[in-house]
Amino acid sequence: MAPTEEDQLPAQLPAVAQDSSNAMYMHPSKSAGSSITPVVFDGTGYRSWRRGILRALSVKNKMGFINGKIPKPDVTSPTFAQWERCDDMVTSWLLNSLSKDIADSLQYVNNAKELWDELEDRYDQANGAKLDQIQQEINNLTQGNLEVTGYYTHIKRLWEELNTLDATTQCTCLCTCGEKTKLHKAEQD
Repeated sequence: MAPTEEDQLPAQLPAVAQDSSNAMYMHPSKSAGSSITPVVFDGTGYRSWRRGILRALSVKNKMGFINGKIPKPDVTSPTFAQWERCDDMVTSWLLNSLSKDIADSLQYVNNAKELWDELEDRYDQANGAKLDQIQQEINNLTQGNLEVTGYYTHIKRLWEELNTLDATTQCTCLCTCGEKTKLHKAEQD
């Protein structure tokens, strides 16, 4: 009897396709037409949108497709087709989470990592102007007609955004000259 097409499928593929803890597992209800975040990125608020995307990809066990930890297997690998399906799904989710103009400019990327890297290069810019703008908002913020909880929520969001933009707060090197202490004091002021 001649081997059928099913007989020629790699033995590992079903295990990958059925193991929900495997990053290349795709639940049957997943759709390339869906978005993984309710917020569509339109060019503003990148850091907030980015956090939502990272959380959603983490929950779906798909972070490796954008950070390079799940590299594209060789075309002869038994997992190549499954990797390609998963990568296409992650790419679709990301594109569906972007405004039409931004998504159109990224339609021809080759994979999810390339798409993510392009978004990071374009929009994840912690520049002095943005830092100054947020600092100015904090300085000018008054409670006005806001209730205490609304005012607190607004100022807390601004502080968190400022902290994510200010790369100097990420420093973990050992300091012997005292500049790190001065910087920390300046941040508190």
